[in-house]
Amino acid sequence: MPLQNRVLPTGEIVATPERGMFVGNRGIIHDPATRTILKRRWSTNAWITCVLEFRGRRRKVWQKRSWTELFFLDEATSLAAGHRPCFYCRREDAKRFRAAWEKGNRKSDVLAPDMDAALHRERFASAKKLHPLPMALDRLPDGAMVRSGEESFLIVGGKPLLWSPSGYRAARGDIRDAKLLTPPSTLRAIAAGYRVVLHESAKKTG
Repeated sequence: MPLQNRVLPTGEIVATPERGMFVGNRGIIHDPATRTILKRRWSTNAWITCVLEFRGRRRKVWQKRSWTELFFLDEATSLAAGHRPCFYCRREDAKRFRAAWEKGNRKSDVLAPDMDAALHRERFASAKKLHPLPMALDRLPDGAMVRSGEESFLIVGGKPLLWSPSGYRAARGDIRDAKLLTPPSTLRAIAAGYRVVLHESAKKTG
């Protein structure tokens, strides 16, 4: 049985056998004795996204009381869920994200806790709300994600792609009454030039 460690674009954590491109955490939210997730879904406001491999280090998932490994289909998924790049294992990406976040949000001298506080107020998993679209769906930048009904969609080239644990596929029909799932401050960072890493299926489908 797979562990309950896969993050959806909404920030919900589920069990699914598919693997992801990135790993990350929200602090310690699992019981290593039973290898089950706790009722709480975060123990810190710092929700980060890390690379799967870093300096040859190996970790046994959920084997000890350390940070809880969570997995994401791609970076667009992690950003939609309210995570940001890690300043340790993804330092250059994190610096680019912060620079774009500052530019897009018209801030300066921003520290990681500043972004974490803003994201905690905006992400669906902690704020329990979606956001109105700041522009037409087809004008959203690549890497943004929206929610319509019970489905999540990635925007690539102005077109919505349906998200699934295994990848993206073309959306069928019009996407109506869509709401913004990616936190607004992150969306502004993407619009300001941060390039989001997408699953290969988005490139084939978009």
